[in-house]
Amino acid sequence: MAQASYALITGASSGIGESFARALAARRHNLVLVARSQEKLESLASELRGAPGILAEAVPCDLSADGAAQGLTRRLTERHLEIDLLVNNAGFGAQGRFWKLPLDRQIEMLRLNVTALVELTYLLLPPMIEQRRGALINVSSTASFQPIPYTTMYAATKAFVTSFSLGLAEEVREFGVKVVTLCPGGTRTNFFDAGEYRRRKFPGGLQPVDEVVAEALRRLDRGGGLAVPRWFNKAGVFVQRFVPRSAVMKVSADLFRPADDPKSA
Repeated sequence: MAQASYALITGASSGIGESFARALAARRHNLVLVARSQEKLESLASELRGAPGILAEAVPCDLSADGAAQGLTRRLTERHLEIDLLVNNAGFGAQGRFWKLPLDRQIEMLRLNVTALVELTYLLLPPMIEQRRGALINVSSTASFQPIPYTTMYAATKAFVTSFSLGLAEEVREFGVKVVTLCPGGTRTNFFDAGEYRRRKFPGGLQPVDEVVAEALRRLDRGGGLAVPRWFNKAGVFVQRFVPRSAVMKVSADLFRPADDPKSA
């Protein structure tokens, strides 16, 4: 009897991660749910197990901690959980001047947004290569396409994710492994509250998480590639190629400057 395979979703306790869990369960995919909150994970896993034939495992883990990805993969091996779809979703941002934000918080962001994603990909990709099947969905952001003052570190981490994911996609294509680089714009999650961002209006409002996830899964079904949900975001990514970088950064600075941080005289 073939061993059951699972989709591993990081940041699965809320927002885009939770939506991925529900959407993949609806597709009859077994799940490994990873996040810091054990209570939320256990509740979601218990709910999703209610669907006939669905296996759902909750694995609490703080992926921003040193060695967390290696520890997580050891637990997967011990529990005989084979991963054929990795959704690297966990991440956070912060708003403010780089030198005024706590350094330890920004290093934590770097570890979670970049290091954990790279380590999990490195550790879980080889079996997919060997079996010539599997997929990765790396959640980046439209922030990855330009520097953004006042959320400088976050935009830089997402620029890495987008570049890394698009390059990797070409490396693994011949082995039957698909890579989706998901770059949503403003999305209806707790992201802005957690990062203490100044409230701002997005054209058309914040996008529902289910729309973002549906776009990613459509791209996965088509063999992978870059997924930028909503026409406005697609147009913005395209147009800025023809606008001077200095102008793009000025607009970004105006949008993301904290309300209590007026321009210097």
